[in-house]
Parts: sequence; structure tokens; C-alpha cells
Amino acid sequence: MTETHYIVDILILLAAAVITVPLFQRIGFGAVLGYLAAGIIVGPWGLGYIDQVEVIQHIAEFGVVFLLFIIGIELKPERLWDMKRMVFGLGTLQIMITGILLTGIALFFELTTKTAVIVGFGLALSSTAFGLQILTERGEMGSGHGKAAFSILLLQDLAVVPLLALVSLLAAKTPLLEGIEFAILEGMLAIIAVILVGRFLLTPILTMVARS
Repeated sequence: MTETHYIVDILILLAAAVITVPLFQRIGFGAVLGYLAAGIIVGPWGLGYIDQVEVIQHIAEFGVVFLLFIIGIELKPERLWDMKRMVFGLGTLQIMITGILLTGIALFFELTTKTAVIVGFGLALSSTAFGLQILTERGEMGSGHGKAAFSILLLQDLAVVPLLALVSLLAAKTPLLEGIEFAILEGMLAIIAVILVGRFLLTPILTMVARS
């Protein structure tokens, strides 16, 4: 019964997307708003065709994973090297400035320091799916601002790992600055591990699969 429920939910989502997305594109609102509208219509606060959000959410997580795979496939190492200043310079600057400003706003509303840091840097991250979809629809991926936006989105995806480590640190009952160097080290080691596994393990395996 669970498999049947999944299939029905997927069919409902696809049917809603087929109707709303072309309509929103026709009137100039873009596909992103079309997908959002489709979810609202069939969701529990709309027509109620899908009411078990926590169940369908696991399917949506695969979409995020596939999106990251697509970004990795299309991103050539030479292009990443050419964009290194924008990725690690502009991207880092955006996260730090936006995160600090939002943390200050959260502190103004009398949130605790730990909560303010989590809220501030969490809201500093953008949606890669939304940003890339909008840039692709408008044909602006190759433009100057398109490259800048892509660089910021890419750095934000990389920053998720150290930010998650920071959340774990802040969740512990310790002072804010105590042990923060271990959280930074943990995040850096996680990023290095992902790069090494992708370079020396996944690349040979995928090459073998492609040759076969």
C-alpha cells in the first residue's frame, strides 16, 4: 500500500506541474512560481490531495541530490578554477556579510546569541534550485551577473558542511567560542574527504562504468 501511495502522490504532483508550470511561463512568472503554485494547490492547505507532507518530503530530497549531481557534471574543473576568485571571494563575502547582518537583526529581536547565529547564517543561504532555474530560463548563465550568482550559489552549497558542524557545536551546552576551532576543522576535513573520495574513488568507478 505504501508503494501505491507514493505512485499516486507522484502522479498528482506531475499532473499539477504539467498544468501550472506552462501556464505560469506563458504569463511570464516563470517555472519556479509554477511549481510552488502546484504544491500549494494539491497540498493540505489547498485541495488536500496530498496530506502526508512528511512522507512525500523524502521523495523531494532525491531532487536536491540529483540537482547537485547535475551541477557537478556540468561544472568543468577548468571553469571552476577560472571562477575561483568569484567563488571563494565573492561567495565568502556574501555569506559573511549577510550572515552577520541577519544575526544582528535576530539579536535585536532578543534572540539568544546561539539562536541568532543559526538563524542569521541559515537565512544567508539561497536556494540553488530556484536560482539556477531562473538563470537558465532567462538564458543568463553565461552573463556576468549569471556567473557571479552561480559562484555565490556554489560557495553556499560548499558552506553547508561547516555550517552544519557549527549548528552541532552551538547545540552543545558550551560557551559559543569554546571549541569553535574544532567545528571549523571538522567542516574542513569533511570537505577534503568529499573531494578525495570523488577524485580517487568515484572518478575511477564511473570511468570503468562508462567504458563498459
